[in-house]
Amino acid sequence: MGEDDNEAPIFDVLVIGAGPTGMACAIEAQRAGFRSVLVDKGCLCNSIYHYPSHMTFFTTPELLEIGDIPFPSPNQKPNRNEALEYYRKVAEFYELDVRQYRFVETVTGHDGDFSVSTRDRFGREEVLRSRKLIVATGYYDLPNYLGIPGEDLPKVNHYYDDPHPYYDLDVVVIGGKNSAAIAALELWRHGARVTLVHRGPSMHRHVKYWILPDIENRIKNGEIAAYFSSDVKEIKTDTVRIETPHGSKEIPNHYVFALTGYHPDFDFLRTLGVHLDGKDMQPVCDEECLESNVPGVYLAGVIVAGSRTNEIFIENGRFHGRQIAADLERKLERRPSPANPIDAVALTTGSSEASTSQLPCRCSDRERFVAN
Repeated sequence: MGEDDNEAPIFDVLVIGAGPTGMACAIEAQRAGFRSVLVDKGCLCNSIYHYPSHMTFFTTPELLEIGDIPFPSPNQKPNRNEALEYYRKVAEFYELDVRQYRFVETVTGHDGDFSVSTRDRFGREEVLRSRKLIVATGYYDLPNYLGIPGEDLPKVNHYYDDPHPYYDLDVVVIGGKNSAAIAALELWRHGARVTLVHRGPSMHRHVKYWILPDIENRIKNGEIAAYFSSDVKEIKTDTVRIETPHGSKEIPNHYVFALTGYHPDFDFLRTLGVHLDGKDMQPVCDEECLESNVPGVYLAGVIVAGSRTNEIFIENGRFHGRQIAADLERKLERRPSPANPIDAVALTTGSSEASTSQLPCRCSDRERFVAN
């Protein structure tokens, strides 16, 4: 449908979620000649921002790259701050339209004309219209709660940040995967008295090979107390009650880190009409183009795997934008606009169609990006 001068302009693509995957989707849509906008309830790369302040990625820089922009790093594995700087520069280079701190309240309309009602942190409403939607909301915002008494106490955290505030305190870490192992080790090394509680018989088999021996040796040496095949049943003001294979045990406690994982926003997907399949709550979508059962609504990133959040990461989710953009090229007609860098190239060269093979990042641009 056409645009009315009295109505908000219609974007070609609206991406919900401005993390690396959402950014990659917007970039690929832009490079294909479509006007895109990103909306996020937090800041750019909000999940990475809320990672532990000294976190190091498990992967190498080139596997975190998006938009054919190199990720320069002196480290074999980049850290959180390097990643945030990199993605800021990518957003700046591509002049991405990112609406930060805007919570999506409702989505109405249909394929070809969606209306997304957002509200900022001051309660002001803005309605954005778009022909297509891409949902790339990740999963780090929603912890897997334990559902036990005392979980709502202020001493309980579902996110680990920095070990210093817990020096000389009794800290319980719940979980058996990488995040729990790293938190337990860092807390112990910074002077906390750490107890690890995990419902499994041992540390999870997916714990990284350079972390596993460290945590196992600390437990073996008695430097970190550990209760396996055990569950925290109740959290009290000064203690934690644990159910172990040898009976119930109550230990002194000042703080609890319940690092039991996170899950996608399934409720939001349901409000869009997206069907969730089976016990894994995997959204129904086309494997090739990633369009969901709702026409015009695409899914990208970890939400594609449902509750199996250990299957999709930045490393492979960053390519979802290309799959979606290819489908957009088949289904959407481009509408030239000088505000779009790709369209500007087309208008300058006299081409009636924006080239999908020409990258905004030419060789000289890549060199300049690294140099800066």
